[in-house]
Amino acid sequence: MSSGKIVLKEFQLDQEPGSPVTSKKKKNKDKSPEEKYAGCKIEIINMDDRDLEIDFIGFHISLVNAYRRIVLAEVATMAIEKVYMYNNTSIVQDEVLAHRLGLVPLKVDPRFFEFRNKDETEWGAQDSVKYELKVKCSKKPGAAPDETDPDNLYVNRKVLSSSLKWVPLGNQTDIFQEANMQPLHQDILLAKMNSGHEIILEVYAVKGIGSDHAKFQPGLSWYRLLPEIELTREVEGEQAVLLQKCFSPGVIEINPTPEGKKVAKVVDARNDACSRNVFQYDSIKDSVKLTRKPDHVIFYIESHSALKSFEILEESLNIMIGKCDTLLTEIDKYTDTEAEK
Repeated sequence: MSSGKIVLKEFQLDQEPGSPVTSKKKKNKDKSPEEKYAGCKIEIINMDDRDLEIDFIGFHISLVNAYRRIVLAEVATMAIEKVYMYNNTSIVQDEVLAHRLGLVPLKVDPRFFEFRNKDETEWGAQDSVKYELKVKCSKKPGAAPDETDPDNLYVNRKVLSSSLKWVPLGNQTDIFQEANMQPLHQDILLAKMNSGHEIILEVYAVKGIGSDHAKFQPGLSWYRLLPEIELTREVEGEQAVLLQKCFSPGVIEINPTPEGKKVAKVVDARNDACSRNVFQYDSIKDSVKLTRKPDHVIFYIESHSALKSFEILEESLNIMIGKCDTLLTEIDKYTDTEAEK
């Protein structure tokens, strides 16, 4: 594959000749799929339940962007959709409280539920999860007469997401454990109340996707091209210190030489944010060449739902496979129809 790169200059971006973006299509036109992707590879840099960092090397950036779009728009989660407000004497308006409830992430695994039919009038165990919230604020018994802090003066001063209590529907108790049906975070502030205030409501969570509403997005997803930093000359002394400050921490290191000089060295260009701050200084802006590799994409997923970061990627892959299968099926139908003519 060509090694063309994107060059970051002070006021513009330039493309080196032979970039994969400009020439790959022509070179790959007559190659088999095995030949096209022979040099491609995927490297997992970091992976845990919440965060995933993965490198797509040799793949076209449009494929990586397709996964990003699917993560944000088509991977399903559970979120609160309907709120039945029976009493709310707090200062938070009903619609504001309902909106906050809708944005509370849930631990509920969406893969065990079906999408709810819009014409459905009943809340079923197969497509809905019910919660209730009943909180009343009152003066704390035994509070000091001179106490002025409302958090110490009142009971249930703060209404948190932990106040949402799961109410099983149908046979849900046979399938789910209560610990797996709670809000993902127990300390999300929903409202503040004073003595005598009360909130009583019921909510229903359903399965949905991000293209319907952002509350259904399973997490965040973004990507960037691999940065590269090349020193075009030796940078030493005060210039080396200045150069180090122009980049993200850990990118540039200052090493002493046997002659007692302090010389700048690139140690981790990957962590550079590509701010181009170096071009502000005439004394050092000619000392570096900043580039990005268009065929090396760093892809990130940050989960804020019941799905783990790698499960979100797995779901997006399955959705992409389904789209490809649908396309191939339609092509086969068209080909068969044309052959019969």
